[in-house]
Amino acid sequence: MRPLPLVGVLVVLVLAGGCTSSPDEPEPRPAPSTAASPPAWTEPASYGFVLERRCEGRPSLGVYRVTVENGKVASAARVDGRPMTGEEEIDVPTLGGLLELARSASEDGGHMSTSADPADGHPVAVSFDVSETGDNAENTCFHISEYTPS
Repeated sequence: MRPLPLVGVLVVLVLAGGCTSSPDEPEPRPAPSTAASPPAWTEPASYGFVLERRCEGRPSLGVYRVTVENGKVASAARVDGRPMTGEEEIDVPTLGGLLELARSASEDGGHMSTSADPADGHPVAVSFDVSETGDNAENTCFHISEYTPS
């Protein structure tokens, strides 16, 4: 009995069975990637940011430096050096509060848009319009900068 040729036949069969694609078939290609969404943002208990009330094409209605401690606005100081002329001073919300205002406007039939920082997901722009016409004439817009979690 000669076991050596039987082993050789088995090796050839195993090697041939492992090759299932022909050289004429193209290699599968990965699907094109899409830009990643910003990560979900969780509002920290304490942080700071600068908030500007301004819609595109309109003058600024105020710039505020805001400090949040224990989930509440601890201080909000107007820092643009402009005297108030014709605009109403606001109670500056936390960033979570600002997002909630926009969600409420949307739930009431208004239009809302938000933009988030691609690195950590914190909001960088929030706008909403609750007017009947939806023509953006009564948009409320906020731009967030200098966000620093504590």
